[in-house]
Amino acid sequence: MNKKKDTTEAVAHPGIVGILLAAGFSRRFGAQDKLMHTLNTGLTVAGASAQALRQALPNSVAVVREENLALQGMLAALGYHVALSKHENAEMADNLKLGVMAAQSKFPQASGFVIALADMPFIQPQTITKIADQLLTAAIVQPVFNGKPGHPVGFSQRFTDALLTIQGDQGAREILLAHKDEILLLPCNDEGILRDIDTMADLPGQA
Repeated sequence: MNKKKDTTEAVAHPGIVGILLAAGFSRRFGAQDKLMHTLNTGLTVAGASAQALRQALPNSVAVVREENLALQGMLAALGYHVALSKHENAEMADNLKLGVMAAQSKFPQASGFVIALADMPFIQPQTITKIADQLLTAAIVQPVFNGKPGHPVGFSQRFTDALLTIQGDQGAREILLAHKDEILLLPCNDEGILRDIDTMADLPGQA
């Protein structure tokens, strides 16, 4: 008898919106787009990241480069509202701000945001759910595995203006540094919060 997998337990509070940043250039990975590289699970890097985020947060948006039609199509098919990054020299802060604006437009009642990276395909949906649920009372939530902080990071709605004014290629790191005393560090048993894909050597089974 086949048992149907129950995924409802992973769904977080509907007021929290997921933002998937998928507009990087993958320059260290080589000629292939790392986000479209197929893992040994049969999912692409971006596909695995996107499925985990949306399983936990059905209300999610993704930021993708304008010319990356394949990735746009894949994420749209998964149910994402896709925001297009149209500037060739856009930095992470630019794409993050675009994602926040898209989230505000699509989900105006959002009470917080969980910002995820599309090159981190090993994060468990349950981890994202726990982060989002903590945002109901916490200002900033960052998961921790074996004492090391990772991704994704959750921000309550009151950080919206700060997220819309960041600059550079460090994402929201300046906000984290400026509000250390307001970060809830959430221990989790999920090594995926630390594992991103930058080069071929970061793939499972690669030396």
